[in-house]
Amino acid sequence: QVQLVESGGGLAQAGGSLRLSCAASGSTFSILVMGWYRQAPGKQRELVATLTTDGTARYANAVKDRFTASRDNAKNTVALQMNSLKPEDTAVYYCIADRWGDGHYYWGQGTQVTVSS
Repeated sequence: QVQLVESGGGLAQAGGSLRLSCAASGSTFSILVMGWYRQAPGKQRELVATLTTDGTARYANAVKDRFTASRDNAKNTVALQMNSLKPEDTAVYYCIADRWGDGHYYWGQGTQVTVSS
């Protein structure tokens, strides 16, 4: 099992910045992908960004050029730097990780990000 704990988030004004962090614990060996999803009110959960162990990043089109994901493989942490925030970025953000052989994502508890106009 892998446990994920997010920190950061909160309230920001449009155009501002926030940083999310996530730390994995438990059976963290063989973690492959780490990253972030989000779920806005009334919408389905969607991918924000993922990173493989070699740093290959994948971003949703909506956040490209504004958000940057980074990870520290030695510490099993992943971060999301969010710049130029928009009200439509308001959502609960979830940290995710998958581990070789498990076939599913592990999820954090989620952290609220609210962007006011």
